Amino acid sequence: MSHPLSQIASQAPFVARHVGPRDDEIAKMLDAVGYESLDALVAAAVPDAIRSIGALDLPPASTEIEALHELRALSRRNQRHTQMIGLGYYDTVTPPVVVRRVLESPAWYTAYTPYQPEISQGRLEALLNFQTMVSDLVGLPTANASLLDEATAAAEAMTLMRRSVRGTTANTVVVDADCLPQTIAVIQTRAEPLGIDVVVADLDGGLPDGDLFGVVVQYPGASGRVRDVRPVIEAAHERGALVAVAADLLALTLLTPPGEQGADVVVGSSQRFGVPLGYGGPHAGYMAVRAGLERGLPGRLVGVSKDASGAQAYRLALQTREQHIRREKATSNICTAQVLLAVVASMYAVWHGPDGLREIAQRVHRHATGLAAALRHGGVEVVHDAFFDTVLARVPGRAEAVVADAADLGVNLGLAGTDLVRVACDEVTTDGDVARVLRAFGVTVDPAPADDGDHDAVPAGLRRSSGYLRHPVFNTHRSETSMLRYLRRLADKDYALDRGMIPLGSCTMKLNAATEMEPITWPGFAGIHPFAPVEQAEGYLALIRQLEGWLATITGYDAVSIQPNAGSQGELAGLLAIRAYHRAGGDDQRDVCLIPSSAHGTNAASAVMAGMRVVVVAAADDGTVDLDDLRAKLDEHRDRLAAIMITYPSTHGVYEEGVTEIARLVHTAGGQVYVDGANLNALVGLAKPGEFGADVSHLNLHKTFCIPHGGGGPGVGPIGVRAHLTPFLPNHPLLPEAGPATGVGPIAAAPFGSASILPIPWAYIRMMGPGGLKLATQTAVLNANYVAARLRDHFPVLYTGRGGLVAHECIVDLRPLTKASGITVDDVAKRLIDYGFHAPTMSFPVAGTLMIEPTESEDKGELDRFCDAMIAIRAEADRVASGEWPADDNPLVNAPHPATTLVAEWAHPYSREEAVFASRSAREDKYWPPVGRIDGAYGDRHLVCACPPPEAFEH
Repeated sequence: MSHPLSQIASQAPFVARHVGPRDDEIAKMLDAVGYESLDALVAAAVPDAIRSIGALDLPPASTEIEALHELRALSRRNQRHTQMIGLGYYDTVTPPVVVRRVLESPAWYTAYTPYQPEISQGRLEALLNFQTMVSDLVGLPTANASLLDEATAAAEAMTLMRRSVRGTTANTVVVDADCLPQTIAVIQTRAEPLGIDVVVADLDGGLPDGDLFGVVVQYPGASGRVRDVRPVIEAAHERGALVAVAADLLALTLLTPPGEQGADVVVGSSQRFGVPLGYGGPHAGYMAVRAGLERGLPGRLVGVSKDASGAQAYRLALQTREQHIRREKATSNICTAQVLLAVVASMYAVWHGPDGLREIAQRVHRHATGLAAALRHGGVEVVHDAFFDTVLARVPGRAEAVVADAADLGVNLGLAGTDLVRVACDEVTTDGDVARVLRAFGVTVDPAPADDGDHDAVPAGLRRSSGYLRHPVFNTHRSETSMLRYLRRLADKDYALDRGMIPLGSCTMKLNAATEMEPITWPGFAGIHPFAPVEQAEGYLALIRQLEGWLATITGYDAVSIQPNAGSQGELAGLLAIRAYHRAGGDDQRDVCLIPSSAHGTNAASAVMAGMRVVVVAAADDGTVDLDDLRAKLDEHRDRLAAIMITYPSTHGVYEEGVTEIARLVHTAGGQVYVDGANLNALVGLAKPGEFGADVSHLNLHKTFCIPHGGGGPGVGPIGVRAHLTPFLPNHPLLPEAGPATGVGPIAAAPFGSASILPIPWAYIRMMGPGGLKLATQTAVLNANYVAARLRDHFPVLYTGRGGLVAHECIVDLRPLTKASGITVDDVAKRLIDYGFHAPTMSFPVAGTLMIEPTESEDKGELDRFCDAMIAIRAEADRVASGEWPADDNPLVNAPHPATTLVAEWAHPYSREEAVFASRSAREDKYWPPVGRIDGAYGDRHLVCACPPPEAFEH
């Protein structure tokens, strides 16, 4: 008998921790699917034309201890200075109770996006806290549940304003010159393919002439200046334009909020609310809008609805706005959010409360005013009289020297020009830090004491008078005992990977090992400013270059950029590279993107964001791309063809035989081939997209390479490209090392995107080694085929490839069951909760189906438990079909069953035991959903997007 796991694990011990099935289980599953070995199974499933020869050229696997030792050495190569650079990034203190109970807790970081709200009530409550926090601080009624970062949030605000202004042909957005430079650059990157003109102007002299649809201003400005934005807002409104204000949440505890000044949209970052610097990310951006714009708000929106019993419950509201539904008609390609970091920021506000936040802000402000006063007394000109935390000093001809002297003293300052130095104070700033800054300026005057209340650089007319965070949740949990119990209560309401398998197709919910997660909170990684001098980030740069090289080797590409901080942003970056390549060759007319009808919704949305026209290619009956239709579309659009976007293995979960022919046909027609990397978990070690015809792919590091989903984010979506596209990778205006000078511009706010979580995939690849990575892929394919084999007698497996095999996921068809019994895919998904499972992916890519991806991390016992549950549910549906249970009153249509159903009046034709203890495993380790089935339509009709009062939960 073959012993594949033992053989690999003898050289790569971590592999046995990551891969779930033991050798005897692998043998039994192989027997069930009819193959003698993993190699034989893969040889039968994967087309010969795409198979790679030989092992991956990667370092041999390390042990967990060795990997941590190497990562610690890399972290020590980063120099930890006091960070006073500013520009939207500030050092902060993550409350230890939040570090231990949220950031480092698998109950929070291994959860999936809360599309199944009944088992996501804890996360949804935390996100509603985030929305309420943002809404209160910015002074607008509706906020979303986070965006990717501040710069992309500002770019989303630009497109929101453009589509919201009616009755005008204006195509210009005006951006204040005092906006953050990375924000200006990302707006320009996103505007160009959409044909939007960006005018960067100093708005002190008023708005520039000409038609415009929107204005973006910073409050406080990048220079630190605080000014009244009402005149700009009023002037814009008089000309029919909308205004977005990029605002600092901590400053808004002291400053009049933009919403009270008339802003239509407010965006920003919640980073300084307890989220480490992390060399630039991940950080939760935010967006809030005035009344009337909420249905155009991008990203996710948590709303309040009710469940089947009438109890209050949370859910994602207005999901019909999302790109996976609207596709090429989507107004945004945002797919993920930054849920885990939004939760951290919201809990920072819960922990400190309104008084604590104001106290932190006042302390920050006093340090800044004390510094400014000392500089003035020492003969240094302070440019602005009104500021919050950032002092801009003019030192003619000496700016570089001052910054260098400060660095020698262990403090990073911001170089704002030949004569200007920017000094940003934050939560961790001390009197000693201020004293070192003064030494760098050559000032010997002592700073004013930090507790001196005489210093105030907030103009009287801009001092906040309105209250905020009045809800009890922000005013209750002052002791750590209370806080940790609150966090535990929320976590207990949720279903995450630490409870059981999350068999979501196309989302790869695999193990996020503790060893991989440990380094992200190390100070050497967490405390680095993204705009720190590169010589202070040698460890990060070495890690990034190693990881980019390994990913290029795995995928067969020539270069990789890790800047995109989500899969959707990787798609956009890849398509922008294709667009730039065509334009560099004089083919400006090439703007057609072919997309199969089964593609991920982000594909079409990203193509539109990249300025392309979407043309859909039909699917054949077996789910593959219809080659005849492809040829017809190529003939029709040959002169305008830019690219085709395909997913491989296909979205239908099979290895398509025709992928190399698709690539040949498209290349012959002058187009480029984009392979969506969502399903790379079925390719690593077996095949390389860059070798079987693809020109560019994005890679979901939060899927294949073990960055956890975090309840819907963070993610990283780097792109790999062949050599001819490398000049068009993303770059960054503040760090030349981030990309080529000929690049398309920045895709994310930070030069290297969500850098602080890159140690996770680095550790995964390092510990798995070439053999372990291949085994993981083989086991993922085996597990999927085992599930398909067990279920196909009960539910048809919709699509298969060679030999009746699937790839790493399978689609089971519930439509015959629905026709026979009336039981829908929703009913099966909700009933799985009673059995102790998260539902698979529902109705994608085919309505009325479930897409199941078990991953390589689940052992045979868990796979069998899931299959047993599905088979039992089929038997329950048959009882409905036979008339034994009424179609409108049975365990499936009433699922899930919270504990409250046990004490309610019972008049159902099935027993309480059948309702809640549907299986032996459910009895032995019961997960109790906190609410019953939620009424989504009610929530959309009665949109409530802020924390309801406690009385609302009385019933």
